[in-house]
Amino acid sequence: MAHSLSAKKRIRQNAKRRTLNRARKSASKTQIKKFMEIAKNPADLATVEKTLRETQKQIDQMVAKGTLHKNTAARKKGQLARKLNSVKAKQTS
Repeated sequence: MAHSLSAKKRIRQNAKRRTLNRARKSASKTQIKKFMEIAKNPADLATVEKTLRETQKQIDQMVAKGTLHKNTAARKKGQLARKLNSVKAKQTS
């Protein structure tokens, strides 16, 4: 157990940040699953694009808060964009 005041404070800060980061990551994963479900059975393209924008926004916010690394975010956003493009291709053909 930490003895100094600064070490005790760091423990408190780390615990607080860990819970916030967990909540953000969980919300992001839920949003990604929501997008994938909508993309799997698209009623119309507008809802898929709207959900993609919301998901990308959430990912960008996680990068800004330091929860997610920017390269990881770029990879996830690229995967989602590829999925949207495949949905568009299926609808046009």
